[in-house]
This record gives sequence, structure tokens and C-alpha cells, in this order.
Amino acid sequence: MVAGHLREKNGVYHIVLSYTDENGVKKTPSKSTKLPVKGNKKRAEELLQKAREEMEEKLQYRIRMKGSGMGVQPEDIEFTDFLADWLKMMKASVEVTTYAAYELCIKNKVIPYFDKNFPRLLLKNVTPKHIQDYYTYELDVCGVTANTVIHRHANIRKALQYAFQTGLLNTNPADRVQRPKKLPFETHPYNTKEIEKLCELVKGTPLELGVILAAFYGLRRGEVVGLKWNAIDFTQKTITIKHTVTQTTIDGKSTIVEKDRPKTKSSNRSLPLMKPFEELLLNLKKKQEINRKLCGNCYHKEDSEYIYVNEIGGRIKPGYLTQAFPEFLKKHNMRPIRFHDLRHSCASLLYANGVALKDIQEWLGHSDIGTTSNIYTHLDYSSKVASANAIVGLFPNAK
Repeated sequence: MVAGHLREKNGVYHIVLSYTDENGVKKTPSKSTKLPVKGNKKRAEELLQKAREEMEEKLQYRIRMKGSGMGVQPEDIEFTDFLADWLKMMKASVEVTTYAAYELCIKNKVIPYFDKNFPRLLLKNVTPKHIQDYYTYELDVCGVTANTVIHRHANIRKALQYAFQTGLLNTNPADRVQRPKKLPFETHPYNTKEIEKLCELVKGTPLELGVILAAFYGLRRGEVVGLKWNAIDFTQKTITIKHTVTQTTIDGKSTIVEKDRPKTKSSNRSLPLMKPFEELLLNLKKKQEINRKLCGNCYHKEDSEYIYVNEIGGRIKPGYLTQAFPEFLKKHNMRPIRFHDLRHSCASLLYANGVALKDIQEWLGHSDIGTTSNIYTHLDYSSKVASANAIVGLFPNAK
């Protein structure tokens, strides 16, 4: 444990720490806060606490590195070993889905690249060019998008920032890398006629509920399969989005993640229960009761609280929608889109019917209006046309 106190020297507060390092040696380093003693005690105490926390983090990391057999001295640490150790640390400090994204990037992409192209590269020798070369490789050889590289840059920078904060690096080399330019978000939503045709085609199929929830209510995949019966208020005629079920891969194994809270605070929202959907739900409820009696002990009673289940009561997995939806479109010769594009279709239909972006934001559960406007900037085109038509008559040659 790192202890510490403030010492007054030449009218200035100094921080004095006290701890035993990873080699069992007693250390008492001191550092000036550059704060005059008069009127700065509270601020100096805050700096002392911060210094203690930072040193505790550095010390714990060095002890962990020593125990893993990766070497006592920071200069001996290899870059990919550091990344692997950082990844293990993150597993216990972030959500499962966040860790899965880190693992996909660091373990499956970054580490294999550096092990192959820069074997035994020491952490202290990592340069901005090493990182820049990796991004170029991903873009030119692997053909990934600029936005994907930007996400990987965020992961690499976060790991190296930890190395900087714990004293393993003097600077963060990722801060001096030129990131690729972010591409504008593109959506390929269905228009009204395409949605109408799709709804006719899916009627009575296992995809019907998922398509309706995504296209008309704008629900995300995890919100669709996570919808429970207790989220439906048939008296007040509301649907409350408050539970999600997602599917990810960790350590090579597919993992289902259940959460009693949606993606963001704004994602927890209530929507009106429209008559056609209410009828669909009531019919589903009756059908599930019949299936429960027919199947007897074979029925999956553990999933009975969920709405989206198969004939034997098993909850529909998120991966089913991702795989079955494009296959269904191909089979019926419909324009290929992702299941998530049905959510974008919902936004487009709302806007086309005069719903303001602010209301669309609340309907979709975006955390701020900026997210909505950035994704659906193309929706503003119709209003721009209206503005153009309003002023074009002022020009002499307009008639």
C-alpha cells in the first residue's frame, strides 16, 4: 500500500510518498506541488491523493508483471506481452461486451500482426511508425474500412496510455499517429413500399416479430430478443424497453449476455402499444400457451418470461436474426440490407411522415440529438429541397 504526506519546504507544499517496491526495497520519493502553502492545503491534499493512487497503480502493475514471469524491469517487456497482460486486466474491469471488442481487436488482430512483422519488439521501442504501418497494412492489405482502423486505434491508444500512466513509457506513441479520415455513416433503409412488401412476406414466419419490432419500433437486435412480457402493459398500452440480450465471442466461445438495462440511459424508453402490434402479441401469447401444453416437460419454461421464443419455448438468439434475415431477403428476391437497417428504415419513415429529429431521437433511444443528426443527415435533404423551392421563385428566370 502506498502511504504519503505533505511537507512544507520553502513555502511550498511537497508530496512525500512511502511504499515498498516490487523488489522489497523501501522507497520515499518526494515531489514539489509548486503550490504555495498559504490557501492551497485542500488542493495540495487532492494532488497527494492522486499521486498515491497513480503510484499504487504503477506498483501493482509491476508486481503483476514480475509474478507473470515477464521480467522485473520495464525495459525488458515486449510489446505484445504487454498487450496480452493489459487485455487480462481489462477483463475484470469492463463489461463483457466491451471486453469482447477489445479481445477481437488486440488478441485476434494487433498481437498476431506485431508477432509476425516485429517479433520481440520491446514496449519501450514502439514508435508511431510501427503503429502507422499496422494501420496501412489493415487498410491496404486486409481491406478494412477507415472507421474500423479508427476503432482499433482507440484500443491501441488506450493500452499504451495505461503504459504511460504506470511509468512504463515516457510518452504515448499512439498520440503521434495520423488516423485515417472517418467515413460518413451510410444507411440503406427500405422505403415504404419495400417495408410493406417485407411485412407481407414475413407474416406467420419466425422472423415476423423481429421485423415488426425493428421496422416500426426501431428496436436494436438486443432489444428485440430481450423483450419480456412484463415490458408490455396491455392496460396503459405501452411497451417499455428495459432489458437486452446480446451475443458475443469471448476466448473463442459464443457467449450470451443479458442486461437489465439497455445500451444507454436514453435507451430505456416507453413506446405506445399500437393496435396491430397488440393483436400480434396477444396471438403470440395464445400460441405459446398452446405450445406449452403440447410440449409438456419438453417446453423451455426457463425462458417463459421472454416474448420472442420458438415453438418449444426456447428464446430466439440474437445470431438468428443476423443470419436468417439476409437469407430470407435473398430467397424472396428483395434488396439486401442488414437487420439493423430496419431500425434506420424506421427513422426514415418517421421523418418522411413529418416527425422531427428530436422526436426520432427519443423514439430510437439515442443519448443525444447529435447522434441522430449524424446518422440521419440524409433525412434533411427533403427539407433542403423545400427551402430551395421557396427561394427559387425570386430569380428572374424562374418562371
